[in-house]
Amino acid sequence: MEKKEIEERVIQKYRQDEDMMIVIFAQWCINNNLDPIQVYEEAYPHQSKNEKLNEAIEKTAPKNESELISSDALLEILALFENDDLAFKVAEYIEQNRTESDK
Repeated sequence: MEKKEIEERVIQKYRQDEDMMIVIFAQWCINNNLDPIQVYEEAYPHQSKNEKLNEAIEKTAPKNESELISSDALLEILALFENDDLAFKVAEYIEQNRTESDK
């Protein structure tokens, strides 16, 4: 394999993994009664609309048909992709949910 071909495969794999991360984020939001677009826009208020997020939302399942996605797993995935602002916003929602459930 040529160096260029290897680089292209690595980039393609990264993009596939990134797309999966977005689907996991969207599904986690749905499972936690949150709007993925709203959460994303709160984390990145100055970014334009995220078409990949819209595509990911189309791939999600209804909450009652979805597998559980732990908050810790989502935070790890977001950190893996250096999506720190979104991870911070998700952590805020997690803390808010814990506080509300303690009442």
